[in-house]
Amino acid sequence: MGSTGDCGNGKAADGGGAGGLVVPEIKFTKLFINGEFVDAASGKTFETRDPRTGDVLAHIAEADKADVDLAVKAAREAFEHGKWPRMSGYERSRVMNKLADLVEQHADELAALDGADAGKLLTLGKIIDMPAAAQMLRYYAGAADKIHGESLRVAGKYQGYTLREPIGVVGVIIPWNFPTMMFFLKVSPALAAGCTIVVKPAEQTPLSALYYAHLAKLAGVPDGVINVVPGFGPTAGAALSSHMDVDSVAFTGSAEIGRAIMESAARSNLKNVSLELGGKSPMIVFDDADVDMAVSLSSLAVFFNKGEICVAGSRVYVQEGIYDEFVKKAVEAAKNWKVGDPFDAATNMGPQVDKVQFERVLKYIEIGKNEGATLLTGGKPTGDKGYYIEPTIFVDVKEEMTIAQEEIFGPVMSLMKFKTVEEAIEKANCTKYGLAAGIVTKNLNIANMVSRSVRAGTVWVNCYFAFDPDAPFGGYKMSGFGRDQGMVAMDKYLQVKTVITAVPDSPWY
Repeated sequence: MGSTGDCGNGKAADGGGAGGLVVPEIKFTKLFINGEFVDAASGKTFETRDPRTGDVLAHIAEADKADVDLAVKAAREAFEHGKWPRMSGYERSRVMNKLADLVEQHADELAALDGADAGKLLTLGKIIDMPAAAQMLRYYAGAADKIHGESLRVAGKYQGYTLREPIGVVGVIIPWNFPTMMFFLKVSPALAAGCTIVVKPAEQTPLSALYYAHLAKLAGVPDGVINVVPGFGPTAGAALSSHMDVDSVAFTGSAEIGRAIMESAARSNLKNVSLELGGKSPMIVFDDADVDMAVSLSSLAVFFNKGEICVAGSRVYVQEGIYDEFVKKAVEAAKNWKVGDPFDAATNMGPQVDKVQFERVLKYIEIGKNEGATLLTGGKPTGDKGYYIEPTIFVDVKEEMTIAQEEIFGPVMSLMKFKTVEEAIEKANCTKYGLAAGIVTKNLNIANMVSRSVRAGTVWVNCYFAFDPDAPFGGYKMSGFGRDQGMVAMDKYLQVKTVITAVPDSPWY
């Protein structure tokens, strides 16, 4: 393996940052192409910053078109002439399970990287993100030797069957809110299918993706099968989505960038595209709900991961019979939600990922106030430094208001009242998005009716964030198309080929 990167930019794992903050050691800062860590062709680097302080964590090699070309060339060579697509599914599964083992072995270090790079809670990284990443790998490792076609009942003197073959070189463009989970959500099924991959991680959070490239090499993933090219969307991302030798692009992010990727795919080689985009998910609480449970669930749905989650239940609809009690308890819960250093086990919510997102959330809060919504709690920055925002709750929110329609991607709850089941369904569907929804009720008939009426890809009843590798995930409407998770996710990375053979002397037709 080549150089591990500009290790001089790293900091000791137990060393102190500003104000005594723990800063993890940063080992990998270069591009990973064809099994080697290399500098960008231009020699340029960019800064990745610690959202707890705004300080620079490391300087990362900055990929642009020339580097993406090299990565795609390596991936194409590995696909056309390498052993990964030609291994048996069993052999691929063994390598993927070894990679899962390595993720588990390095879980503490990887959780610390995501904590420092993205402001994610260290404790939850250790007990949720890293185990879920390993589970995702193992789920698709189990699928690798179960890819098969069908026998066809073809009329006439013919034998017919289908093959499911890897689609080829896959471009993966992932966001910054869940750097680890997004990496393996896309990479795992693509590996199982026998594809080769070029990953463009978000420029805000490149550190763990580079580490996973290192672990993949250690696990025995052949050179060229996984390539990681940190860089910016208009350069590296655009080069990947428009590349004539990329067969498919899997993207998670904003609708705006999703449109640009579709346009690039259309203008280049009409490559396959799958998109998981924004959301403005409703949480619908009915009169018969346990109010304390509903408040706890609703708070989690919007304040978890500082609201930086595509399925955040940011529109909370509460039936009028319990509305006043719910509002009072929701405000109390928000005030008790501890904001602080994500490396502190007592913290409930860390900082927004960077200054841009911090200012974006504060702008939406001002828009909410200016449009006539009533701010009950929060709404301000907190702390002496870094990108921390108080958990925020608005009432008197109208459906047409900006904060009820646009994805804020921050800790901002819009509380609204409804009377009937029919009204709740109408309000829930009053959005251009359709990623997820939550329902809180003890009435099975209401749960069934509403879950079938809401236009969303995932509906959680009396729970929220109940993800599982076997549960397909994706959106309706402007939340995108294509599904991650479940066996259906394999379809994005496979082609179906029909083979018809003449059998002129067959004794049966």
